[in-house]
Amino acid sequence: MYAVFLGLLANGGLSLLGIRDRLAAYFRTEFFLKTGLVLLGATINLAEIVAFGVRGLLQAVVLITSVFFFTWFLARWLGVEEKLRALLAASVAICGVSAAITAAGAVLAKKEQLVYVTGLVIIFALPMMFLQPAAAIWLNLTPNVAGAWIGGNIDTTAAVVGAGMIHSQQALKVASITKLSQNALIGVVGFLLALYWVVVVERKPGQRPSAWEIWERFPKFVLGFILASIVVTVALSNGWVARGVVRDLQHLREWFFMAAFLSIGYGLSVRGLREAGWRPIGVYALATAFNTLVALGIASLIFG
Repeated sequence: MYAVFLGLLANGGLSLLGIRDRLAAYFRTEFFLKTGLVLLGATINLAEIVAFGVRGLLQAVVLITSVFFFTWFLARWLGVEEKLRALLAASVAICGVSAAITAAGAVLAKKEQLVYVTGLVIIFALPMMFLQPAAAIWLNLTPNVAGAWIGGNIDTTAAVVGAGMIHSQQALKVASITKLSQNALIGVVGFLLALYWVVVVERKPGQRPSAWEIWERFPKFVLGFILASIVVTVALSNGWVARGVVRDLQHLREWFFMAAFLSIGYGLSVRGLREAGWRPIGVYALATAFNTLVALGIASLIFG
């Protein structure tokens, strides 16, 4: 949010100086976003997810599916525009900002819509980072159940880590791997969204969509995300690189994401944010409440 705000300031200041358009080419939003997501893949060790067992992957699949469709149909019922609906459903169901970026690439959403959803993710995640571990302690949940609940519910990885730390070291470990299990499914959701948009949303009467159209719409950076995950997993498993390298990649990813949102702020149209209205906020709030309850039930059932 700070990066978007700084981008807006740069937009206004450089416009006054008359040099905004000349510098616009350097604010490469799409490049920064896609590179950041590939680096996100490089921070996911698939071996840790496999070691976590079928339970973690089962929770991820059930949660993503149930929360995504709840959010999707709720947003449709409230009349939210289709592309914004896809961003809302992906961000609540999977992992916040990263999932929204992937969905935006798959459905060709507007920059304003991505900024809108990013703001909602951060606004809701910050209080949850403190409230959810407190609720887990009040409910007397075991560290494994608390961690699975936190990792399955809070929408950003950073807030998941913070909430896990507040509860306990064991909850932190379970929460982190639970969130990584969800992150690992970003590529699947991105592909399915691209497929749905080509086959259903943008299909013209009498037209049969081709495999080439689906490939054209599919966000190619997802392949980089998957490849980076495999490479890092193999390298760590064989001791070719130290774990400190993964931390360095995490920091590099954060810099790319900050550059991306600085660029988004630079090219932002505030009118597009106003046009979205209050409905997406209501959808996000209700979907977060639904996610909280479902995640608690699944975590208790699988890890209790």
